[in-house]
Formats: sequence, structure tokens, C-alpha cells
Amino acid sequence: MASSEVDYLLFVHSARQIVQVVGNGERVVTGEALNHVAVLDNGDDARGFSLVVSNDGLICDIGEDDEIRQKYENKKFLNTVNAYGRCILPGLIDAHTHPVWSGDRVKEFSMKLAGMTYMDIHKIGGGIYFTVEHTKKASTSSLLESLQARLKEMLKSGTTLIEAKSGYGLETQAEMRLLEVLEMAKGGHVEISSTFCGAHSVPKNMTSPEATEAVLNEQLPALAELIQSGKVTVDNIDVFCEKGVFDLDQSRRILTAGKEMGLQINFHGDELHPTGAAEMGAELKAKAISHLEKISDEGIKAMARSGTVAVILPTTAYMLKLTPPPVKKMIAEQVPIALGTDFNPNAFCCSMGIAMHLACVLCGMTMEQALHASTINAAASLGKADTHGSLEIGKFADIVVINAPRWEHIIYQMGSQASLIAKVIKQGRIAYDNQDSSFLV
Repeated sequence: MASSEVDYLLFVHSARQIVQVVGNGERVVTGEALNHVAVLDNGDDARGFSLVVSNDGLICDIGEDDEIRQKYENKKFLNTVNAYGRCILPGLIDAHTHPVWSGDRVKEFSMKLAGMTYMDIHKIGGGIYFTVEHTKKASTSSLLESLQARLKEMLKSGTTLIEAKSGYGLETQAEMRLLEVLEMAKGGHVEISSTFCGAHSVPKNMTSPEATEAVLNEQLPALAELIQSGKVTVDNIDVFCEKGVFDLDQSRRILTAGKEMGLQINFHGDELHPTGAAEMGAELKAKAISHLEKISDEGIKAMARSGTVAVILPTTAYMLKLTPPPVKKMIAEQVPIALGTDFNPNAFCCSMGIAMHLACVLCGMTMEQALHASTINAAASLGKADTHGSLEIGKFADIVVINAPRWEHIIYQMGSQASLIAKVIKQGRIAYDNQDSSFLV
């Protein structure tokens, strides 16, 4: 049936639960409210719930089965999904990824297990430097192919929107190429919010001040030209604000220049050392700051005042054996919390379900907090909470159907996506239909 012959794109019916996440139009959730998830659930009642998606990919109706069936009984749908006994929830949003690179770092995993730190490996030419060299040698087509494979794996884990960084080029043309590769991958089932991260590290042949000037005077003008030509769309600017990389003043200059270009500030801060990055980012009204393992109490208060989203990356704390960021204190102070996988060669994780599980175990988050952080608050970190991150009328129909009666299984069943994820729907169209999925409970 062609789209022109149908009244609506999609009818999902008989769901055991519809997890809206928020029920009163909230666009970011903080504090005590993080412990309350808006869920349509009739308990043991046989009545299920339905959701209807219009031809523009937006949710146009949600309600009990009988009511929705009667209302739309004479309408034609492009697709119908029977979600009997299952839970449906919003597509997961990964608020921090580095998905474009070549050259795995399996050897470095052994080095970390033997006791070497991230910066130890960085200083001997490993880490980012290793990946930069291999990425430079890779063809554009091979980079796109590997990126698309990674996006497919993310989709199969329930992710429908990611923040995606450049950063493994470091030199002007190399950075622009990575942004172009990200652009080539757009329009697929996983939506991409691109981030320019030319200040991911200091190139081997430069000092930190020299690298700062190169970003300001070479990379950003090249980026502006690329955007103006229509070759790429870029939403965010990032910098690795860290001791031995880009200091506070250098980071401020780069982020301010990006903001003046119209980019949202969304950067790495206070990961390995307490640098005051959180206070600086809050002063600049940053949309989001990631990592924050070493954030100060004043930094927490500053982010709460500015409304800057803290993007927590439990996979990195786990991989690098870092003390996790003080998430409970952030929540108590009303800082918005989001989650990301930090997918990169150092933390090879495509699954937001695993990131949510680790956030609960390592950071002491409740499952309700982790769900908010992977949906509506992750959308807020990208400036997309008006359209993404919850199942509400008027929002994009990005939906995950899971083989479980309750939403908590997306966190509880760690690593079981191959059976747990039944379907993933992007803007009302079925993007992933898992024929091998089944109930494990």
C-alpha cells in the first residue's frame, strides 16, 4: 500500500504499557521529578493501549484500545503493530558518541588492565593519536561503511537519535572530512546531531596554544564555509577541556567562537582533573557538559543555575576505573542529567540499555532517573526536547517495542537486546523488525 493511499502511517495496539516519560509537556526534568515516569498501564486489566501516527511521522493520538479502535475504525494504515503484552517506550537518545574512526584499540584494553592510565597511553602516542593516524589512512568510503554498521547496531539496541562528534582528524581538512562522512549518513534510521570537535586533542606537532589558534583561525573558518555551502549541518561545538590538553581559557575562546557561529556549546569537562570547566560552561550558557567525574560543588551549583545538562558517561568511568561523577549530588541540586554511551574506540559500547544499567549500578541512579536521562533529558542536551524524547501528541513517533510487560526490562536485562528489542520505529516507519526476538521472562 503506497503512502498516498493511506490515512495514517502507523497503528500500534494492545500494548501492556505505553511509557510517555512525561505527561505535562515537560521539556527537561530535574530533582525529585526524575523519580516519576508517566506510564499508561491498566495493571492486570485486559485492556491495552494504542498509539496512532499521522503521515507526517508525528504522534496524533494515544489512548485505550477500545477508544482508539472506534475512533479510527474506517481509516487505512500503512503499518499495524500488535504489541500485545508488550511495552512501548520512546526511542532512546545517545547524548555523546564518537562514531567516525578507523583502527581498533584492543591492545590498549590490555594495557589498561595492566594498570596504565588514559593519559599514560596518550603520552606514548596511543589513545586519540593512534586513532587519528588510522583514520587519516582510511578511505572516505570505508569510514562511511563502518559508521553505518555502528549506527545499525545502535538502532538494534533501541537508539533512534545520537549526538555524533568529529575529533579524530585534528587537522582542518581531516576534520571537515569527518563531518562530511557524518552528513552522508544522515537520512537513515538513526538521526544524527553533528558536533564539531576539532579541539579533541593537541596534534603531535603543535603546542596547546598553537592548536588553539589553528582551531580558531583555520578550522572554524573552514567549518563556516562548509556550513554556508550547504555541504554539512552542524549543531554543536566541543572541546576537550582538560589538564595537558586545552586549558580553561583556551577552551573558553574556542567555545565562544563556536557559539558566535550559532553552534550549541556541548563539551568535555572536569573528567580527569578538576579544571573549573563546569563553572566556565555554565557562564557561557552551555547546552551540555559531558563526563564531570571531577566536578566541584560550585560547578554543580553553577550548572543548576544555568540549566546546563550534565551528560553522564558511565561506560567511560567503568572502562578507565574512574570514580563516577557525583550524580546523586547533581540531582539533589536540580542539575538536569542525561546519559550517553561515549561510543568510541576506548569505550566500545553501542547500547544505551547497558549505559543505563551501569548508570544505576555505578552512579547510584534509579531506573526512573536513568530513563529520563536517556529520553527527554538527552533530547534537551541536544536542543531537541520539543520534538523528541517522549511519547506525546505532536512529537515524532520514535518508538521502541520491547518483549517485556514493563519498561524496566530495558535496564534490567543487561545485554539482552537480541531478544528484548522487538521493533524500532522511526518517525512512524518500522526501522528494525527483529524476527528473532522473544520473551525471556
